Amino acid sequence: MSAMCNEIFSIIIISFLIFFARIVDVSLQTLRIIFTSKDKIKIAPIVGFFEVFIWLLAIGQLFQNITNIFYYLAYASGFATGNYVGIYIERKISLGLLNIQLILKKDPTQLLNSLKTAGYGLTTFTAEGKSGKVKMVILIIKRKNLNELLRIIEKDYPNAFISIEQVQSVRGGLFSSRIKSHSPLFRKGW
Repeated sequence: MSAMCNEIFSIIIISFLIFFARIVDVSLQTLRIIFTSKDKIKIAPIVGFFEVFIWLLAIGQLFQNITNIFYYLAYASGFATGNYVGIYIERKISLGLLNIQLILKKDPTQLLNSLKTAGYGLTTFTAEGKSGKVKMVILIIKRKNLNELLRIIEKDYPNAFISIEQVQSVRGGLFSSRIKSHSPLFRKGW
């Protein structure tokens, strides 16, 4: 009876360890891909090292007990959960730049003043829309500032048309300190 309890306990512990290892390694994989795409060439290989090291530990346990279905379930569940955790972490650290385009039908003076006061650089111009003249506003912001920016827009101009796009890099122009530290081209001396 004691041997059977030990075996069940062992299955539970190893299953949990495989599950947890997969969460960590898949989360690291998500972050490594993001760091690579954001040109973070110093941190991506370090994250990759730990990602693969943890994966080898998990797969090693699976291969040592190749007939145990609980280990397979733990491995697959950890993978699925790791994807969720990786995306959650990525959203929290919010790396990168966004191009925000606003199309405004009425006078945007209050909104423009609020954005400038908050430290956002912007470009405006008049354009022609379906129902007449509109004001276009373009901003390049750090992704982590998106919620703050949207709150300002919602407060001052709740009916703004907003388009949001990822920005790979920026070059030239005048940027506030909110931008420079995250732009790869600024670090390269452009």
